[in-house]
Amino acid sequence: MPANIVVVGSINMDLVTTAKRMPSRGETILGEGFHTYFGGKGANQAVAAARLGARVSMVGAVGSDAFGTEYLEHLGTEGINTEHVRTRSGVASGVATIIVSEGDNCIIVTPGANATLSSGDIEKSRSLLREADVVLVQLEIPAPAVEKVLQTAEEEQTPVILNPAPMQPLSPAYWDKAAYLTPNEKEFERLQEEWPSIAGHRENVVVTKGAAGVSILRADGRESVIPVRTADVRDTTGAGDTFNGAFATAVAEGMPLEDACWFANAASAISVEKEGAQTGMPVRAQIEGWDL
Repeated sequence: MPANIVVVGSINMDLVTTAKRMPSRGETILGEGFHTYFGGKGANQAVAAARLGARVSMVGAVGSDAFGTEYLEHLGTEGINTEHVRTRSGVASGVATIIVSEGDNCIIVTPGANATLSSGDIEKSRSLLREADVVLVQLEIPAPAVEKVLQTAEEEQTPVILNPAPMQPLSPAYWDKAAYLTPNEKEFERLQEEWPSIAGHRENVVVTKGAAGVSILRADGRESVIPVRTADVRDTTGAGDTFNGAFATAVAEGMPLEDACWFANAASAISVEKEGAQTGMPVRAQIEGWDL
């Protein structure tokens, strides 16, 4: 049977401008192109997992606007269960304004309906979390909702992958409820500031480092470095989300941790070769030839 994954997180429409360079503060420059893409860390990770063969359910919120309607149709087309995605009347859907230049990006996220996701919404989805093989959650939704996910999943004995992006504070008690933490380098630095003992306190911290690959940190001080394959980089938007969706799929399927990171690295490398967060996300056949 396919892995059963529940993704709790944000649903955004990405408004992407490409330019030769990033503008300086107070500067106006001409862009080279503009595109609208489906995005949001939660939805991105859900799509990544679904394309790799997982059975995915989404918990989140959209606005009662054209973006919200379009996005729900899109998730359905990707085969994702949206029964637990709430539509908020009179609230705008979340958007992300993205500038892409020289293979890198900068992003401003306006949460919209994502900011309304509550602990009560999570409680209504308790049966969904109970039945999942893995729950995947990020920090682009309110902290009380994230904490409720971690608490509920612990009570239902369902492992959680917590992607601390964008970094926001949670109490150490909640960080410790996650089976895996998947920060990037900057997020890990912030996490160490908030919780200095993290590297020696718990197992299975997976730090993504872009072209440098992934470091797996263990509570006993061991570190494993998993390299990433070479890619023809066009747009790094969504690379981390692809990694997390693929990683969740691999963990839910029972892959050993190092193999799960190889698998997720391969998916992430493929994803950066096209523009847009979800556009380049691979299907299973594209990475099955990758030597784990």
